[in-house]
Amino acid sequence: MNRTFRESLAESSLFVRTLEFVSGRGSRGKRLDDLMVLAQKAGQGDLIQAFSITDNPGGHPALAPDVLGEALRDMEIECLVHFTCKDKNRNQIESRLHALDRACLPNILVMTGDYTSYGFKGRAKPVFDLDSVHVLGLVTSMNHGHIVNGGAPGGGATLPPSRFFQGAVISPFKAVEAEARAQYAKLRLKLAAGAGFLVTQVGYDVRKFDELIRVLRRWNVKIHVIGNVYVPTLQVARSINRGAVPGCVITDDLMAQIEKEWANSAAGRQAGLQRAGQLMAILNGLGYRGAHIGGPGLTYEDILRIEEEFQTWKDSWTELIPRFQFPQKHSYYIFTPDPESGLNAEGLNLPGKPLPRSWALRFYRAVHRWVFEPDGLLHMPACWFFTKLDKSRLERATTSLEYYLKEILFDCYRCGDCTLAQFAFLCPQSQCPKFLLNGACGGSHEGWCEVYPQERQCIYVRTYNRLRAFGEEDSLITRELPPRNWSLNECSSWGNYFMGRDYVSRLVDYPQPACAKSSSIKKESRN
Repeated sequence: MNRTFRESLAESSLFVRTLEFVSGRGSRGKRLDDLMVLAQKAGQGDLIQAFSITDNPGGHPALAPDVLGEALRDMEIECLVHFTCKDKNRNQIESRLHALDRACLPNILVMTGDYTSYGFKGRAKPVFDLDSVHVLGLVTSMNHGHIVNGGAPGGGATLPPSRFFQGAVISPFKAVEAEARAQYAKLRLKLAAGAGFLVTQVGYDVRKFDELIRVLRRWNVKIHVIGNVYVPTLQVARSINRGAVPGCVITDDLMAQIEKEWANSAAGRQAGLQRAGQLMAILNGLGYRGAHIGGPGLTYEDILRIEEEFQTWKDSWTELIPRFQFPQKHSYYIFTPDPESGLNAEGLNLPGKPLPRSWALRFYRAVHRWVFEPDGLLHMPACWFFTKLDKSRLERATTSLEYYLKEILFDCYRCGDCTLAQFAFLCPQSQCPKFLLNGACGGSHEGWCEVYPQERQCIYVRTYNRLRAFGEEDSLITRELPPRNWSLNECSSWGNYFMGRDYVSRLVDYPQPACAKSSSIKKESRN
């Protein structure tokens, strides 16, 4: 390949194709050999502009994508390395980024990652120390010349700039209003953190593909968007249909069609390849910059068949729109429908029916206002109390009392850096298995948590609904929240606030507690 992935996206006359590799478990074998042969054939034929390598998909251990990335680099084949947050703390994340930059693997697709699953002697411990917004911000900082934390060895030094081209994932295929709006709220944070391109999740609803492009145009955001074009086997399609593959959607109507096609396995495979080429034509017509092709067992001949179908339909793509009308039941759309085109009109759908207001939320907000806002009735007495309490013999007992109360009311995890007020008094540490502070992951389905389907609603769905009851739905995640500061773990979050040690007391446009301004306690750097 003569062009880099960034250069391919910048070339307006080129519709970019990426091909997804799933390395799987093991470090050698026929499966990996076949992947390398496929890469060489497709790369030399210039059919594929970058090979996308997954990072422990499904939460299972697999060959690290860096290894395949280096092999492809040595073959002069451009690759896109997936970079997930689930298995690494922030130090290991930065270390791996340095390694990727050193290995000249600049293209990375940053994502939260699937919740950990089977591992050696049981389920692996989920990490999720940083989320995808944090990592995008870290990569942007590294590209500008990352400044080392002042308290670290060599603190204050500026590192040589890295050369990453970082992308993010967006899941537009959400049926529930709260899920859809939470995804777009998080997308704003990803864009602000430095995402240079977007890749969608798997879905087959043309209105949802169109919705994403219209949202970006409405925001006046120009960014390269790549649509996911997936060719499932019958078994994989069934798994996606029943919600076993987080973030991916195959509706009952489409599943019934796929079942008929796979009455003959050869015919089923050809129908899937045909559908993929037709979806590529639609994406090209909608204004997407490329297609992210994936599916188990794809061969070079399959890629040629998809390309043939794409070339057949790319100039008459509007005729294909009726073939990709697969809405989810009671699916919510940001825009009103356009009956003539089968896509969306410019009008916005308003939020749904009013929801009952939570009296508990009213009470918690009132208490918060009295105690934690500078003009609150009890604010100054609380400042005096926690100033005197700090480092005293009574601090431990008071902290225990605080957390016993908060565990009963909020299932508190004792992080010492409380975000209850930002989540309508729901705790993201205890009620999100991925501990996400900057928006929902892509794995929720019909409002249910990826890890606890049909048992626990996604915390962002619950937060959105609580806020919408007060007409405040637009206030959901309007700013990036910093990652959990583990130096505050199990300390009093109230004391940390009044002494100026937590993140809330550091926000520029948030009123600081009166005693924090004069506190002699050194504030820890958050570089």
